[in-house]
Amino acid sequence: MTRIAIQTSAAPAAIGPYAQAVRASATLYLSGQIPLDPESGELVAGDMTAQARRVFDNLRAVAGSAGAGLDQVVRLGIYLTDLACFAEVNTVMQEYFHEPYPARATIGVAALPRGAAIEVDAILVLDQR
Repeated sequence: MTRIAIQTSAAPAAIGPYAQAVRASATLYLSGQIPLDPESGELVAGDMTAQARRVFDNLRAVAGSAGAGLDQVVRLGIYLTDLACFAEVNTVMQEYFHEPYPARATIGVAALPRGAAIEVDAILVLDQR
């Protein structure tokens, strides 16, 4: 099996020893994205809605660099430091995903890198053309 690292400047650079995504056969594994602005490298200001949009925009940019789209996501992992934000994240998610929705786990965590309030990772299945 060949693994191909995916990188794009349209999303924040990795802040550790990992790739933004890895393609293995027809599967694309996107590393977790926090609400970092790709240009400044800083966390975006604003409420959970603004932060969630930045996270999904970052995921879309990484997927796009591999020739994929969020409509190919089969599983999401959502990590929140405050599960009271669950409904806000659901509302934003509906701006980016449509039925059939991907499988998903939402997990409350004590802390995330850089003090972020949200992180999302994804698994996509790529079209076989």
